[in-house]
Amino acid sequence: MIYLDNSATTKISDEALKTYIDVSQTHFGNPSSLHTLGVDAEAILRDSRKTILKTLGAKDGTLVFTASGSEANNLAIFGRAYAKERFAHGKILTTDGEHASVGSPLARLVKEGFSVVRIPTVGGVLDVDRLKKELTPDVILVSMMMVNNETGALYDLAAVKREMKSRCPHALLHADATQSYLKVTFSVSTLGADLITLSSHKIEGPKGVGALYVSGAVIQNKGLAPQILGGGQEDGFRSGTENVPGIAAFATAASVGFSAQKERIAKMEALRECTLRGVLDNPALSAVSVTLPPVHAPHILNITLPGIKSETMLHFLSAEGICVSSGSACSSHHAEVSSALVAFGRTASEADCSIRISFSYRNTEEDVQALLSALEKGLQKLARIGGKR
Repeated sequence: MIYLDNSATTKISDEALKTYIDVSQTHFGNPSSLHTLGVDAEAILRDSRKTILKTLGAKDGTLVFTASGSEANNLAIFGRAYAKERFAHGKILTTDGEHASVGSPLARLVKEGFSVVRIPTVGGVLDVDRLKKELTPDVILVSMMMVNNETGALYDLAAVKREMKSRCPHALLHADATQSYLKVTFSVSTLGADLITLSSHKIEGPKGVGALYVSGAVIQNKGLAPQILGGGQEDGFRSGTENVPGIAAFATAASVGFSAQKERIAKMEALRECTLRGVLDNPALSAVSVTLPPVHAPHILNITLPGIKSETMLHFLSAEGICVSSGSACSSHHAEVSSALVAFGRTASEADCSIRISFSYRNTEEDVQALLSALEKGLQKLARIGGKR
């Protein structure tokens, strides 16, 4: 099986799995307990937090562990909206192609009287003029993904933060780094974000673990309200007994990935370029259209097929032993057309015929060649079937 759906999830690494098993079996205490096993678990939790913060280059602030990247996004958005009474009906900026874990919370806030403005991203480029116009003093939060999970477009959030400082200095920048962490080089200081979402299973850690970086200034100003109440774990930001084995394995994956980040990024970029050239230079694939944002992440390539629905091609490729996707895994079972691709400039019918190829450093050029051959075979076969209907 050739796995090219690494933006949906990655295979847990041997190192992370070993950590998970060891902590589960040997260090299984509740980190809130005062006995030896509890103190032991608390130390693992503390060390894991330090490890991941180090990969972010964080000089202050904390990391709030959650059960997923989606939960971290919800905490960032609702936590900011409900932090102060004066924020009621405040203004929030985002892009027009966000993941549902950002788009859906914002849709709820609109019903509650908040103002939400979606900045256009035609061609995979943030509309800077519109952004500047909307960065008014009443903005309380700007929530944007660093890398679009479907097109691979990379947005310059550091530039967004610079504009915020002069136009709405009290607003927070929330960066959803789910698709960029360890795939795009950045740090807390270079990014300038106040809140950053991370997800374990996107970097070869286990599923069921996410995190939200919260800056020291946000903590000091009480600028984020907890959304899960109870025992007050995670410095009061997220109650509930922490998933210590999962968190420890997340930290292991982060540490290993951070040490090899440069080499892994170069490998994924080379695979993406190889696939791109293989599509553009093959006459048999000339009808395939490639989504090409001017600045992109190294691991995502989206292509549009000529009149063949993505689901049809996915099943064909799966039968050939190749796994890709039609977009966000979180929305793959729903009938809605991809908002990210429409925001990019694709028509609804084109978006319905698009597939996402996402690489890992573990993939090879042989995987790419197998994909290109299967695409060629699939186009020929599925076009004949379509023509007979």
